[in-house]
Amino acid sequence: MKLVILDRDGVINQDSANYIKNPNEWIPIPNSLEAISLLNQNGYSVVIATNQSGVGRGLYGIEELNNIHAKMIKMLAELGGSIDAIFFCTHTEEDHCDCRKPEIGMLVEIKDRFSVSFEDICGVGDSLRDLEAFEKVGMQPILVKTGNGENTFLEGKYPKQSLVFDDLFEAASKIIEGI
Repeated sequence: MKLVILDRDGVINQDSANYIKNPNEWIPIPNSLEAISLLNQNGYSVVIATNQSGVGRGLYGIEELNNIHAKMIKMLAELGGSIDAIFFCTHTEEDHCDCRKPEIGMLVEIKDRFSVSFEDICGVGDSLRDLEAFEKVGMQPILVKTGNGENTFLEGKYPKQSLVFDDLFEAASKIIEGI
């Protein structure tokens, strides 16, 4: 199985310091949905692993989160793409859970659910915590310069084996080419 794991906010959609709290605030980054569709057309399954501490902070509920994801899935379907699963952690940093990135709990769940080896998976994120989680389990970390990615890139503190691309479409194209 060819699988790619994506962070959501800042990779697929525009991020906000005030959190994405409802479907109206969910705005795709240009060409991000086309990138997922391109991955699908080339035999890749796509899974999202996203921290959603806004739920844990009481800023929005699971129903709103589901509505946001429904909008994303509908817009993606219109382009012939799909998401195979969405894994999310609603904990805050103060909860010290094992699923909130940079911890690896969500990634282990994905590995177990899809019966894949981490060595065969690329993980795409825009923040250090995404890349750290991907590195910890032996995935290929990919940094995109959208969302928080430009700042992450300029700080230069991301794992040294990370690949860096301007956006998800460029990353998807390189993944399909075999990186």
